[in-house]
Order: sequence, then C-alpha cells, then structure tokens
Amino acid sequence: MAKILLIEDEENIRKIIAYDLKKANYEIVETGDGREAIELAGSNDFDVLIIDWMLPHVSGIEIVERLRERKNDSIMIMLTARDDETDILHAFEKGVDDYITKPFSPRELLARVNAHLKRRKGREEPRLVFGDICMDLKRRSILLKEQELELTKKEFDLLEYFISNKEVVLSRDNILNEIWGFDYDGDTRIVDVHVFKLRSKLANSNIQIKSMRGIGYVIEEKHEE
Repeated sequence: MAKILLIEDEENIRKIIAYDLKKANYEIVETGDGREAIELAGSNDFDVLIIDWMLPHVSGIEIVERLRERKNDSIMIMLTARDDETDILHAFEKGVDDYITKPFSPRELLARVNAHLKRRKGREEPRLVFGDICMDLKRRSILLKEQELELTKKEFDLLEYFISNKEVVLSRDNILNEIWGFDYDGDTRIVDVHVFKLRSKLANSNIQIKSMRGIGYVIEEKHEE
C-alpha cells in the first residue's frame, strides 16, 4: 500500500482528497501546516506528497525545495490556485513532478497519483549504462567516468528517459508528458532549459544530447573525428 502525505490547509478540500485516496486503498497522513509537513516527510517514507502552495509557516514551494535538497525522492504533486505560467515553470524547476490548478477534479488527481506510481513501479532495471555514464536507479546516483555526477531530480529523470530511449529522436511533447507528467499546451521552454543544463553537466562525457531541428532531441555517443 502506497503512503501519501497530504499537505493542505483548507480542511474541506483536504477531507475530499483524503476520502477519495483512502477509497483507493492508499494510506494517508494529513497536515495543514508547512513546518509540520517537513518534519513528517523527514521522519517517514512517503511515496507521494500532495502539496498546496500557500501554507502556514512554510510555503509549499519551499517544502519542495528543502526536501529535494535533502535528496527526498517522493513523488511531489503541487495543488494550487496559482495558474500563471511563471509559477508553473518555477515549481517544476524546484522539483515537483506534477502541477494541478484549483478548482480541480478529485478523479483527475487520483488518476495522476496512480499514473506516477505505476510509472515508478515499472522501473525494473536497477542500472542503466550508456557510454561512460552509469545510472543506479534505486539509489538515484550517477557515475561519469567513475566520478559521481550531481544532478537535480528532473535532470536525473530526463537523463534516464533519454538513455532508456537512446538513439531515438524524442519530441518536446513526448519529453514533457513523460517527465513532467501533464498535458502542457503552452510553451515547451521548460524542456529546452533542462536539456541545456543537462548538456553542460555532460560536457566531459562521451555521450551527447543532440538537437533535431523542428522535432526534439536524441542522445547518442560522440563520434571521434
């Protein structure tokens, strides 16, 4: 049974979400306080965190930032009334896995929780190796030429997706839906920004992420000239 930390200060909304998740046989821990949420996440292993942005004491985005800095690998879903594109991009930059704006459908939230958990469970291979990169998927660590490579959560997920589909051209929409887990009908700059940062960290590697004009990206080994 997956364990979910529900962080929402509006009691009515929290009760509705908790009711649906419990009906789906998830174990739910609830809080409406940001400070308590950080303490709970630090002392328990949660599979999913559902986080409201506006919270007492510590904001939802700060919760995400602090927990990601501590290498917390829980699936984090931001639930908020803030629907500005700048806020959405900022949230993903800090490490959320999904973003749902209020008002929302509890059924959609449940479907997204199920999808994220199914995707994570489907990772059967403990290691991915390509070129001079070795990814340990369970420990979420990466070695580049036997030296540890520091990546953010989204950079790790992005590199895993590329290597799992090595030498296959991936469109920006495919990458967006796979890594960010939502149908995004706006600017796909968020993909380009993360690819740019990932490329810089792979500068000394013998693999490269190439742009395919008008299509997307492909990862391949560098060819010596």
